[in-house]
Amino acid sequence: MSDWSTTSAEAENLPAVVHLVNSAYRGDGAQAGWTTEAAYITGQRITLETLTDDLTTEPRPTLLILRRSPDSEILACAMIEAITGNGDGAKAYIGMVTVRPDLQAAGIGRAMLDAAEVHARAQGATHAQMTVVSIRDTLIAWYERRGYRLTGEQRPFPYDNPRIGIPKRPDLVFVVLEKPLTA
Repeated sequence: MSDWSTTSAEAENLPAVVHLVNSAYRGDGAQAGWTTEAAYITGQRITLETLTDDLTTEPRPTLLILRRSPDSEILACAMIEAITGNGDGAKAYIGMVTVRPDLQAAGIGRAMLDAAEVHARAQGATHAQMTVVSIRDTLIAWYERRGYRLTGEQRPFPYDNPRIGIPKRPDLVFVVLEKPLTA
């Protein structure tokens, strides 16, 4: 996939990223991919306003986008945020890893995740961390095949915050996965 272009998103890319994320997580096109959440969370995954807010909050995260060429359609994205460590080195949170639904299972997600990890390592992170809704066994297994391990930590699902969608189930929690970032 060396012929693909991964860059930091610019303001003009944000509407396309919002469309991509919503279509992959919960939109009509989400059924074409295997990473949909539509069966247990409804509503938009993100809006232009929330994405803009996220990208302007300190410390500022990086939103990476992946395309076939610098001027072509955005096919994937990932957000990388610096987080503090617990005595085991600097960590980066990698979230919102998204691939266009009709292109999932084609290696694009792996390329996007690799680029996010390279970016995190270049920023000084020694570990990558992420959260996944606990009932997403297939997605958790995919991340485990890429070196992530469940930490045993769980975080509550924000039932009182419709910002990331409206849950259809009362049993949603996030599990934390982590991976050492080696050179």
